[in-house]
Amino acid sequence: MTKILNKAYWENRYQEQETGWDIGLVSTPLKEYIDQLKNKKIKILIPGAGNGYEFEYLHQAGFLDVFVIDIAMTPLKNIQQRMPHLDAKHLINQDFFELEEQYDLILEQTFFCALSPILRKAYVEKMASLLKPKGKIVGLLFEFPLTAEGPPFGGSKEEYLSLFDKHFTLKVMETAYNSIKPRAGKELFVQFEKK
Repeated sequence: MTKILNKAYWENRYQEQETGWDIGLVSTPLKEYIDQLKNKKIKILIPGAGNGYEFEYLHQAGFLDVFVIDIAMTPLKNIQQRMPHLDAKHLINQDFFELEEQYDLILEQTFFCALSPILRKAYVEKMASLLKPKGKIVGLLFEFPLTAEGPPFGGSKEEYLSLFDKHFTLKVMETAYNSIKPRAGKELFVQFEKK
């Protein structure tokens, strides 16, 4: 099994503007989570950030130690165009599985569901390695039947619980009450803490 993500596939999706997951703004569940964070000095990663609306929102809210990683260059260029004074070190064009850093918080927003399901165990292990002790994964996971077709790939509470259990303590897993309309009832708001 290769962990290499398909760079050409994702680059092409952005070039052709086949980005149905892009809602054009920070998602409501993540916005509300960010709004209650008190410590603005924490180090945050957003993997597979795409056009990075959560990143931009965090930056505007005074969180300056925030990084995005995406295998495609186009979305990172889009962020740079919207934020021309941003230090480019915050935009990482790399395979997520090759990243070697540590963070206090990782925000999950449509990255997990974009990966082939065969990479899920590797995703959890990589997340654990990227987080500092007691670090957190917070975000959204889709709750709909897993099919061979995707992305997005779905999943269930039961699958997620067994997948994360080895490396993480579950803090929250509930149907998001504040999803955007097309995703209502299909998103789980999750918070996992590294063991």
